[in-house]
Amino acid sequence: MKRFWLVLLSLGLVMAFSASAFAVDVKISGEFDVGGLYLNKTTLNYSRASYDGGPSYDRTNPSTAFFYQKLQVGTEFIVSPSLKLDTRFNVMERIWGGARTPAGADVNASGTSAGTRAENENIAFDLAYVDYTSPIGEFKVGYQLDYVWGTVFGDRSSGPPAGQIQYLKNVGPATIYFGYAKEVDNSMSAVSASAGTINATRTDRDADSYRLGGIYNFKDGEAGALIIFNRDATCRGRACDSYLSDVYVIDPYVKAKIGPVALQAEAQYYFGDAKKYEGYVTNESNVSVSALSVFLDATATFGMFNVGGSFAYLSGDDPNTKDKIEGGINTAGLDWQPCLILFNTDLNYWLPPIYGHSDSLANGEMSNAWFYQGRVGMKLMSKLDALLSVSYATADKKPDPKNYGVTYPNGGYGTEIDLTGTYKITDNLSYMLGIGYLFTGDFFKGYDKTGQQYEVVDDYLLVNKLVLTF
Repeated sequence: MKRFWLVLLSLGLVMAFSASAFAVDVKISGEFDVGGLYLNKTTLNYSRASYDGGPSYDRTNPSTAFFYQKLQVGTEFIVSPSLKLDTRFNVMERIWGGARTPAGADVNASGTSAGTRAENENIAFDLAYVDYTSPIGEFKVGYQLDYVWGTVFGDRSSGPPAGQIQYLKNVGPATIYFGYAKEVDNSMSAVSASAGTINATRTDRDADSYRLGGIYNFKDGEAGALIIFNRDATCRGRACDSYLSDVYVIDPYVKAKIGPVALQAEAQYYFGDAKKYEGYVTNESNVSVSALSVFLDATATFGMFNVGGSFAYLSGDDPNTKDKIEGGINTAGLDWQPCLILFNTDLNYWLPPIYGHSDSLANGEMSNAWFYQGRVGMKLMSKLDALLSVSYATADKKPDPKNYGVTYPNGGYGTEIDLTGTYKITDNLSYMLGIGYLFTGDFFKGYDKTGQQYEVVDDYLLVNKLVLTF
């Protein structure tokens, strides 16, 4: 027995004296949401059993209502002041009492995670990367948030992450940035070889993204610019239509505070080759890209009141130029949620698409649009904030009617009025209640076919959400 206690004591001393060798500080943060929503109409169609080419719906256009929850946790394992491992995972993204997705039934069907919807209903990791600050700059290597730059406009932090290498170097008030992302890999591997696809047996069928940018910090603001080169070779050779895609993006932005006014602006210009054919497919013409997005936003705060507005322009595709893409490739991203119904991709995660006629979609990413919004906010008391917004959007280009031999109505998406109130129960717990009403525009009538007399209905949404942050 004495020998046993001597060995145990010796092991304890070894553990005590060597603790500093493997000690790691852990920082945990996250957000837990529990919400409920009611949508008055599940489509914008009036007296129609289906939209053209899509699934059938009840002619009564029923409402829907349910509760949902999701948990997102970020964990930093700090090995030393200059070295850490960052991770993030999602837990129990579910509708209360709702159907569960069968395992293996979808492959990243949600479009918002590295995991499938079935995995996120239990647990799925999104991020895992090393962050090392060396004497020559900061390196980040691993799965990270993808397409996040400048303002919230065009960002996709709530979308699927990507394996990346990022390098940042501070030079006085400026920061130099270089990034590389592997968006798609079709090289032969233990996984792809078993799939038996054509791409799995050939080289150079990947999609890669290269980024170079800089940020300059000044008093009360910052400005930056990013150049992106996206090379997509997934359709080369006989695997697809035998073309290569080389698209460039120039993305400048600015954020500034002038007195009580907070300003932000961003622009994105896309150019290059959307389809550069390489010989397997005949009688095809190359397709170029020339698309523009612009975002402006201002908010002024005066005591308990604040007023603001947003403007966005996203060029649409001209149906008369078949050899050029002017729109659709450029969107407002996943992170900017200007309305409760229109262009609300968070809503699109929990609900099926809110369709109009002819495949028009209300709650998808904003594209092909002129968008205007005015906002008025008030802090009613120290813990209660209210915000009223009025938004109007119309299409930049109406889709091509020549394919249908019919006309297309006015391109207005509609006018939406949103009212939200947020009560801060504690420093970490808040409750939000909101209502949005959409005066549906003629864009959602789709293609006006003779005798069909397509019509649309207005729609409204009620949403409430309890949010815990830690």
